[in-house]
Amino acid sequence: MNAVPTPITFGTTDAAEIRRMHRLFEMQRAAFDAAPYPELAARKAKLRRLIDMLRRNQNEIVAAVNADFGVRAGAETKLVEVMGPILEARHALSHMRKWMKPRRRSTELLFLTNSAWVEYQPKGVVGIIGTWNFPLYLTLGPLIAALAAGNRALIKTSEFSPRTTALLRSMLGACFAEDEVAIVGGAVEAAQAFNALPFNHLVFTGSPRVGREVMRAAANNLTPVTLELGGKSPAIVGPDADLREAALRIAHGKAFNAGQICVAPDYALVPSGKSAEFAAAVRDAFVKLYPAIRGNPEYTSIVTERHAARLRQLLDDARTKGATLLPCGDIVGAARQMALTVVTGVNERMQLMQEEIFGPILPVLEYDCLDDAMALVRRGDRPLSLYAFGLSRTEQRRVLRETHAGGVTLNDWGWHVFQHDLPFGGTGNSGMGTYHGDEGFRELSHAKSVFKRQRWFPIGLFYPPYGNLVQRLSMRFYLGKSPHEASNSVKG
Repeated sequence: MNAVPTPITFGTTDAAEIRRMHRLFEMQRAAFDAAPYPELAARKAKLRRLIDMLRRNQNEIVAAVNADFGVRAGAETKLVEVMGPILEARHALSHMRKWMKPRRRSTELLFLTNSAWVEYQPKGVVGIIGTWNFPLYLTLGPLIAALAAGNRALIKTSEFSPRTTALLRSMLGACFAEDEVAIVGGAVEAAQAFNALPFNHLVFTGSPRVGREVMRAAANNLTPVTLELGGKSPAIVGPDADLREAALRIAHGKAFNAGQICVAPDYALVPSGKSAEFAAAVRDAFVKLYPAIRGNPEYTSIVTERHAARLRQLLDDARTKGATLLPCGDIVGAARQMALTVVTGVNERMQLMQEEIFGPILPVLEYDCLDDAMALVRRGDRPLSLYAFGLSRTEQRRVLRETHAGGVTLNDWGWHVFQHDLPFGGTGNSGMGTYHGDEGFRELSHAKSVFKRQRWFPIGLFYPPYGNLVQRLSMRFYLGKSPHEASNSVKG
């Protein structure tokens, strides 16, 4: 994410939150040291409490998120912020027993009859830095992975979602002790102090710019990081795609949460000569989904006026540089509700092609052949997501193998993120590391290698003095003749 909206003043000061976070961190570290390996039943109990808390408070969650945004579609809040974490927690409950089991590994032939395995051990105290666009899902997702792996968690929420933060602090406080899970708020100084804590792992969701700062701070403590950073996720519309079907899916992706989502389609690539037809189809699809946006409770607001002004500036820059704008309704309605705008005649000099848009603006570019579309994708930073519509099986395999992205949905947008058995994460500029599913459990666990020598195994055969028969035969078997031996053999 690149947008940096103006914060809303709410809650305690940074100084108070910094004092509180240090106290909570030390409390959680001491608690982990006292109980470093929670058993399966304890981990499951925590996730069940989390599920119950979300179900009981779903209407309060809708109200709090709506208040932070101005208007936030209640159905979108329930789908992502409430149902999303519940589905993820239920998936973990079903698979944790398997995830926690030691995984047997093979020994080298030289050590046959001995044992080797991997134990998955909780790391300790995990720091989680959430974000404002999905203040529960992008906070509770990493929390679920942390709890499943047996960790304790300290959460830093965004200063741009203060009402949601207050509600989440109350809800989590009702079902977890502070030495298990706790939340801190605050603005820039608090965030910097949070990054500087010596966590055993740190999960951050936000922009690449801030992600670099988080990584630099974490490096001082050699804290491993998981970064989910967004980027310009392309939507490739194939030559044989149903243009109106693709337009509907992409319009929905751009309108969901008003495009303020890290996996939203950022721009579309369409076959040469079809940009005007595609733009009209996107407009028709958007108007069908949202006949009006002014006061429409199902269409989410831009989170702050500062972010709305940034989006208007992107449109002004594109218009000045020769683009054609096709508004799909009022540019800005009540409560910062901004209709989708499709932009054609786009070139790479325009600002909207140089940064993640993070809002309801859809640039459309044309390509001559699939190779050209993939080359354009490869010229940019590696995106968090990639979408492709109407490609043949062979073309799909080419796109999957010849482009990089954190994740892919074919013939739609974004739904790979909602499959909690799939890992979620970026690559390159769009992030590193993953959470969700088995990969999330392993990300927040230490994979401890264990080798056990059987009592009667003749390990002494590998001790000095060197040159005994077993050593010579082993060397010959694995290494072959030495160059010196081979040379003497030839001479002989």
